[in-house]
Amino acid sequence: MAHQDDYFTHEIIRNGLLALGDEMFDALKRTSKSPIIYETLDFAVGLTDAKANLVTQGNGVTGFLGTLDAAVREVLAKHGNHLQPDDIYLTNDPYGGGGTHLSDVTLVKPVFADGHIVAFVACKAHWTEVGGKSAGSFTSDSSEIYQEGIQFPCVQLMRAGELNQSLLDMIAANVRLPDMTLGDLWAGVAAVRVGERRLRNLLDKYSSATVEAAIVGLLDYGEAMVRAALAKLPHGIYTASDFIDDDGLGHGPFHTQVKVTIGEKFIADFTGSHAQVAGPINTTRTGVTSRIRAVFLAATVPDIPANGGMFRLLEVVCPDATLFTAQRPSPTSIYWETGIFAMDLVMKALAPVLPERIPAGGFASVCGTIISGEHPESGELYVLVEPLTGGWGAGSGKDGERGQFGPGNGETYNIPVEVAEARYGVRVEQYAFHTNNAGAGRQRGGNGTVLDYRIVGTEAFFTGTYGRDKFLPWGVEGGQSGSGNYAEIRRTDGSMQRVTKIAQARLAKGDLVRLYTGTGGGWGKPAERARAQVLQDLKNGYITDAQASEHYGITGA
Repeated sequence: MAHQDDYFTHEIIRNGLLALGDEMFDALKRTSKSPIIYETLDFAVGLTDAKANLVTQGNGVTGFLGTLDAAVREVLAKHGNHLQPDDIYLTNDPYGGGGTHLSDVTLVKPVFADGHIVAFVACKAHWTEVGGKSAGSFTSDSSEIYQEGIQFPCVQLMRAGELNQSLLDMIAANVRLPDMTLGDLWAGVAAVRVGERRLRNLLDKYSSATVEAAIVGLLDYGEAMVRAALAKLPHGIYTASDFIDDDGLGHGPFHTQVKVTIGEKFIADFTGSHAQVAGPINTTRTGVTSRIRAVFLAATVPDIPANGGMFRLLEVVCPDATLFTAQRPSPTSIYWETGIFAMDLVMKALAPVLPERIPAGGFASVCGTIISGEHPESGELYVLVEPLTGGWGAGSGKDGERGQFGPGNGETYNIPVEVAEARYGVRVEQYAFHTNNAGAGRQRGGNGTVLDYRIVGTEAFFTGTYGRDKFLPWGVEGGQSGSGNYAEIRRTDGSMQRVTKIAQARLAKGDLVRLYTGTGGGWGKPAERARAQVLQDLKNGYITDAQASEHYGITGA
């Protein structure tokens, strides 16, 4: 009976730990000042054990699945000998625990009980402004990390509850929107405090020993479930290669490759991929590991909340100083373009052998967008920062998702039209699916989107970071390739400029920026698509009459 009591108690604690992540998530979302946090949900929150093993993570951004525990490891490495209750640490260093870029800032707080650390609570969020050479901080033309914003090399925000006011003064002096940036910081503080409070409720009710035992059981359970799933997958070695378009500074394309081994472990080996580059598309070892964790879970146990035990059977291999493992001071401002490409490579290798789990190639870019300027009513600086939605690749038995964020973004949302027009100096004149001639197949690739921003202030500046335009989303089993991601700058004088990566392009009042995202690749030969499905596509406006005739042989519908 005692054993059963322990089992049920541990199960209650495990569910309490999952709920803890949900509460942290809500706390950060509701208190942030940045639309990219409270609308887009570009953040993650979670809990690790005392050794930095991930226990629970509440995700807006799938690509952060591996950065919270990395940040905790950095705190332990740098401050582990003198941690105290009510300490809070701040890091955004891509090469030392942050794993992404300087705009993504992580807060870490140790939780003590019975005189020792039992866990760490952490949150990571994209701050709209962290300084640097360009408004919005990330940019397509940086050549070293020092141009991309202020760096927090795992520093103390609070020591035993005492605020480091000098650090706040330094932040306020180095960012363009200090009120918003400091608001996001305090939102992070609120989130980790909520996490600690909920964990302490469990510790007070069940004791630290019982909670720690439940955490061990949770991690072991994650490993056991993944081990069972791996045993059912087709064991073997699978490879893929592809090219990244460019680095933002005019160099490229860049060859990348992966060898995926499925056996007792899941190994993704990127050896042979291009060296780190001059422009800001580089990612770091932590960044690429986080992305591959997401694909790994998709292939094994997609329905189970993530924890560190699951990743004991995952290995990511890559030499230092590649596009996927860049070294300081390489720029990482738009690291996501390479991180999402790493995911796409693994998916490309596995789609033919895991058709029930992995789709064809999607638009595979965050399409990060910044429009900044003086608000026409308040006269204050505005900085619109957002990722874009696009088309996913088709699956073996279903069409691709339309107008969704890429797999690296995960459970994020677009900024609503009403919020964009109220907060920024823009008017949204179009937000729709587009019907470019791409992605045909027995199952169709999902439609990309087109979004128009008209400048209503005196002037504005546009930065675009679009990848996957030259080398298109791949189809499977005869499915057609998808389409690319790009933007058009349409000026009032009638001229038009097509761009993919561009930094701080000046726009005048009345100019329009039209943002296109790609359609996903198709699966299977287009001739095999059912007539009823084609007619439904026409009715819904997903394809044109000409496309129905060209790809599916249906005319006069």
